[in-house]
Amino acid sequence: MWAELAARGTAQRVDGPLLFLRRNVEVTLGEAVEVRLDDTPDEPPRLGRVTGLDETTIVVEVLESTRGLSLPRLAVRFRGEPLRLAVGPGLLGRVFDGVGRPVDGGPPVAAHARRRIDAPALNPAQRALPRDFIETGVSAIDLTNSLIRGQKLPIFSGGGLPHDRLAIEIARHARLRGGDEAGFAIVFVGIGVSHDAAHAFRRAMEDSGALGHTAMFLNLASEPSPQRLLTPRVALTAAEHLAFDEGRHVLVVMTDMTNYCEALREVSASHGEIPSRKGYPGYMYSDLATIFERAGSAQGARGTVTQLPILTMPGDDIGHPIPDLTGYITEGQIVLDRALDHRGVYPPIHVLPSLSRLFDQGTGEGFTHADHPALAHQLFAAYAKAVRVRLLASVVGLEGLTATDRLLLAFADRFERELVAQDGPRSLEASMAIGWRLLATLPRGELTRLNDAQIARHVTPLATPHGDG
Repeated sequence: MWAELAARGTAQRVDGPLLFLRRNVEVTLGEAVEVRLDDTPDEPPRLGRVTGLDETTIVVEVLESTRGLSLPRLAVRFRGEPLRLAVGPGLLGRVFDGVGRPVDGGPPVAAHARRRIDAPALNPAQRALPRDFIETGVSAIDLTNSLIRGQKLPIFSGGGLPHDRLAIEIARHARLRGGDEAGFAIVFVGIGVSHDAAHAFRRAMEDSGALGHTAMFLNLASEPSPQRLLTPRVALTAAEHLAFDEGRHVLVVMTDMTNYCEALREVSASHGEIPSRKGYPGYMYSDLATIFERAGSAQGARGTVTQLPILTMPGDDIGHPIPDLTGYITEGQIVLDRALDHRGVYPPIHVLPSLSRLFDQGTGEGFTHADHPALAHQLFAAYAKAVRVRLLASVVGLEGLTATDRLLLAFADRFERELVAQDGPRSLEASMAIGWRLLATLPRGELTRLNDAQIARHVTPLATPHGDG
């Protein structure tokens, strides 16, 4: 049963998105709330949730604008349950706002169930080891930092870098190998995005035809900050339905988690909580974990939830609390580099600080190609050595380099121009072909991560037979 407060005399004050009420009913933390003016029954109620309780006061986070709320005329209804999302077979192909309401002009989703949006993460005892491969169409991810089904692999970007473009291209072109299109779905989440960015995301998915296997959740920058705290949870509730009820492999692309963390800091400050590092609440680590740990695969379940969250590092500082805490929770990171972007390399993925900790769980024989891991390790080793040669060349000049060093220097340039940079999506096979071709420009003595059979199969016909000469 819903409980309704007395219409008058209960609301004490409004402070930004927070509504303070005198407590005269029994409610619970997280309970869904409807707020309306008692003399405007035709207006839709404003949604909220209980976020604070003591013996005398109830604190409600209003998820919509509090403008125009008149305390003497305020009526609040408590639903007696947490916020829920209606899920059913009509989720794909739809566009929703940050709290799961359709904004594409279509009807509400025909609900087969209503799921809590703050559902707990998978029980560790029920988790299965992430396996197999999701092809994103991005060579620097697929070839050297592969995304595995059930993984959480964030993209660390910076202000002004093309992470939004990368996000939409991954959402458009990501696929399962083997052509199982019906078994794959995308959940695209925009957190605190501008109207222009939201329109661009939606138009790109519609024009490419990818919207048919995608559910989009778009929270606008103009909407109240508490709504940003719910948007990823609403989207993950939809993803879990698609994965564990419908048996799909779901890729959740979330941009930008920095906007989420900024909203968390703002709401925490409005609650009067004691700040921690750089003003963020001390519980930000555990709060982010409640989002990221909802990725994974469960024993006996056909589907998986894979997360690709994107965040912008304030001041390009990878030690900032947002990327720092994210890195502790997730299984690696893809790092975008401003220097590569300035040189016109797109996507500007810096391979050396990037890492996929589950790379070995979904690549190699039976997943991608038997020689894929060895190729990735050799490319990484050669590029790392070539970057050190670049530093040396900046000190001693080209004349002070050996012949092998010059080959490594040329390899680094070609690696960035031909493998990392790309104009459109690439298959894994196309990326591997470029990788083998680049390794063929190096002396055989530099190919220490490949065995003789791999060199004979892929490298020898074009290999440089000499070293320093």
